[in-house]
Amino acid sequence: MNILLIDIDTLRADHLGCYGYRRPTSPAIDRLAAEGALFERCFAPGIPTMPSHTTMFTGLHPITHQIVSHGGARDLSEKIPLLPELLQQGGMTTCGVDNLFDQKRWFARGFEFYINPTRRRRLGLMVSCEEMNRRAIPWLKAHASEPFFLFVHYWDPHTPYLPPMRFRSLFYEGGDPCDPANRSLEGMERQPFGDMWRSFWFPKLGGHITDGAYVEAMYDGEIRYLDDGISDLLNALDESGVAHDTLVILIGDHGESMYQHDIFFDHHGLYDCNLHVPLLMRWPDRIVPGQRLGPFAQHLDLAPTLLSAAGLEVPRSMEGQNLLPIATGQTETPTVNRVITEECTWQAKWGIRTDTHKFILSRQPDYHGMPRVEMYDLRSDPDEVRNLVEEQPQLAADFEAELEEWIALKLKSQGRSVDPLLEQGITLGKRWARKRAEE
Repeated sequence: MNILLIDIDTLRADHLGCYGYRRPTSPAIDRLAAEGALFERCFAPGIPTMPSHTTMFTGLHPITHQIVSHGGARDLSEKIPLLPELLQQGGMTTCGVDNLFDQKRWFARGFEFYINPTRRRRLGLMVSCEEMNRRAIPWLKAHASEPFFLFVHYWDPHTPYLPPMRFRSLFYEGGDPCDPANRSLEGMERQPFGDMWRSFWFPKLGGHITDGAYVEAMYDGEIRYLDDGISDLLNALDESGVAHDTLVILIGDHGESMYQHDIFFDHHGLYDCNLHVPLLMRWPDRIVPGQRLGPFAQHLDLAPTLLSAAGLEVPRSMEGQNLLPIATGQTETPTVNRVITEECTWQAKWGIRTDTHKFILSRQPDYHGMPRVEMYDLRSDPDEVRNLVEEQPQLAADFEAELEEWIALKLKSQGRSVDPLLEQGITLGKRWARKRAEE
């Protein structure tokens, strides 16, 4: 069998048609969902890019593999096995079309072929799906006769959202995006990238943008453009003649905050817009088409699931669950009832996401002005705007005790005692923190 892992940077689930979005951003992704299984509740246990991808490849929670931030000094232990290594040892030809190796060397471990089209770009995250496919599709066709694992990491929905011109007029429903009467972007200049967006990105969109809805429409345009690229990749898989024996996984590493919670076009903040990511699986004759699956899933489930699909032993050290029994209908019993998540890049926070609630605990001052503890009832407040800590102090205290106990037990099992968020500290947010401290 073969595995095609499609990983989309900065793709929030609720901007896809198959997850209920009102705009037609994702016809090819929606078809893929209809041909397989869609996990309705897949969440990132660590954001942003480096923690999430390390979690995908190790099957471990960030508190265990210790990569809790983006751009940190901590390196992954070479004793921790990675998914590509294990698949290669199991007889698969492995290829990554990706650029994470430029940031941390362990992201290339286990890939016989590592192709980085972003080297042609001064800013790697500006690489387009067409550029990625110009390398991924020929490799796929050349190696279709071998059992393969192909990992393709697309970047299109990442800021700055600059889709090709034909996609820029698809979704904006307003009038003048530069109308000075618009107030939705007020406060953006205080943000880490505020000045840069105003001077670099917004002029490329037509001027002094004041309407956040216009920028969000550009994000949707990027998704629609990427969707065409995914269609081309899946068509190439069909043309290769091996689609029938290929498990296709589509997943996002984290989502994106548009202009809510005082966070503008970035992926920090432990809110569902950043944590809730798509997870789709298609495997003809093994996964029944059209399933919508309710059990919790998370990034650390990816490695044990793919190893099991390949008929390989899952290391006992991996903490994730094998999702195949759920995807193939062998069981409907979930193995987890909540996701514990963290961030330590722009701010240091822990969170719990349950069926009904979100609880967030800050380890350091929040420069967006949020309190140390937040709690939201997701049933009545899915946008997470009404903090219930003062109204329901006992429930908040119960969540905090549960979270602290979980952290302490995890650290104790590893012979450690210091919270990694405090031990390592925030990374990209250091300069912002110093600036705010001087104000």
